[in-house]
Amino acid sequence: MTSGESYIVFSVAGTSYAVRSEEVRHMEMIEQITPVPNANPDVEGVVFSRGQIVPVINMRTRFGFERIEHDLGTRLLVVQARDRWVGLLVDRAREFVRIPASAIQAPGHATAGAKYLDGVATIGERLVLLVKVEMLLEGSVLESPAGAGGHGIGSGSSAETRA
Repeated sequence: MTSGESYIVFSVAGTSYAVRSEEVRHMEMIEQITPVPNANPDVEGVVFSRGQIVPVINMRTRFGFERIEHDLGTRLLVVQARDRWVGLLVDRAREFVRIPASAIQAPGHATAGAKYLDGVATIGERLVLLVKVEMLLEGSVLESPAGAGGHGIGSGSSAETRA
């Protein structure tokens, strides 16, 4: 079946999530993440990826789970939001799927974290939560809360070359 929108499926703490393929710039293995002082708690640090300094969000921390050691399956999904590249550190990512609109339902207002979701898809027997990338990154690296640390990561004052 070739109908439907293309997604990259990843897992965090045993749950399947997906982002639109068009939002993902690339995916890579983790080598070294450089910690950044005073960054928001879910900012793992920064990496140098394809000529750019990219802030890395630990998706376990962002979703309220415990941090774990990185292993050979850990992946960095570099996504684009608001003209910025941001790395999503996930437990696993290796599946590309097309999800037909008929397989997607609204997340519902009662679902915890519904503001981060575009919907919930059924792929075979499993549920996959479809993530709104821009909402997921709000208050983390796209915007820094007033008076909070991490201004260099989220404010565009880091090694970016914007005018």
